[in-house]
Amino acid sequence: MARLPRLAVAGQAHLALMLGHSAQPVFADDADRRQFLAALRESALQQQVAVHAYALLPNQVLLLLTPDTPGALGALMQGLGRRYGAAFNRRHGRRGSLWAGRFRTAVVQAGPALLEAMMFVDLQPSPLDSAARPWSSLSHHLGQRRDALISDSSAWWALGNTPFDREAAYRRCVADGLSTERSTALADAVHKGWALGDADFLAALARQTDRPVQARPRGRPPRVA
Repeated sequence: MARLPRLAVAGQAHLALMLGHSAQPVFADDADRRQFLAALRESALQQQVAVHAYALLPNQVLLLLTPDTPGALGALMQGLGRRYGAAFNRRHGRRGSLWAGRFRTAVVQAGPALLEAMMFVDLQPSPLDSAARPWSSLSHHLGQRRDALISDSSAWWALGNTPFDREAAYRRCVADGLSTERSTALADAVHKGWALGDADFLAALARQTDRPVQARPRGRPPRVA
């Protein structure tokens, strides 16, 4: 089966995933994580891509990003992967690709879908694990620290009129968590390159591209009388 072209839309949020080659670790220690975040910060500024959320996991990276211009997302992700991968190899005396092929993305509609995507990223490290929080944007969104890397999304601003209101509302969202169904849908979308949003959003997006934006229903189409 032919590989679908990546779906990327300027001005729209994207859930992005980078996977370690053969599920191997992409961070050996906190120095690696700091190196990655520094490279992400510099690349985001260069390419004019807003970073709304991130989670650095042992063998993968999840990001929520909005590119300002066409091609900016691909330039950021490819440059970031090469730059960090080369630095990781130099530091640890290894060779070969650090990443498992190309990065994956899912276009995300503003509104409830964007809030879910932000939670999906933030909740990857356990919210109860305080040691994991410096390596995700969760503590920023809970008001526990200020992270200069983060550009707050429209979904974040919609949570309340003041920082205290927004942080309290997000804390309630985190406490409630995401349902297994929604978590599975988000993971499936980013792994397979589908879009996330309501029917009108998906229909409008489908008119802008020559590739499907959602998985087609299984089985034969119903017969028309």
